Amino acid sequence: MAVTVLLEFKLKAEALAEARELMGRELQTTRAFDGNLATDVIVDEDDPTHWIIYERWESVEHDEAYRSFRAGEGRIAALPALLAVPPVKTRYLDTDI
Repeated sequence: MAVTVLLEFKLKAEALAEARELMGRELQTTRAFDGNLATDVIVDEDDPTHWIIYERWESVEHDEAYRSFRAGEGRIAALPALLAVPPVKTRYLDTDI
């Protein structure tokens, strides 16, 4: 069953240009990762430092494999320095409602 993951980022204002460049590159890897159905970035119209990365995965297992990759060999080492606060991840399961 497909799942949706929202990653909420609050970036440092002075890091916006660098964050756009970094995530533009890194999200190519995310989009190509096995089981990724979609990955989009939405930005708060009133606060350009507030981003949500919207991801759709074929299954919880695909999402978990991706998280393991990003925690290990696919770690984005430059990202923490660009963040104002730690990111928040929320996973949502599809329902039959």
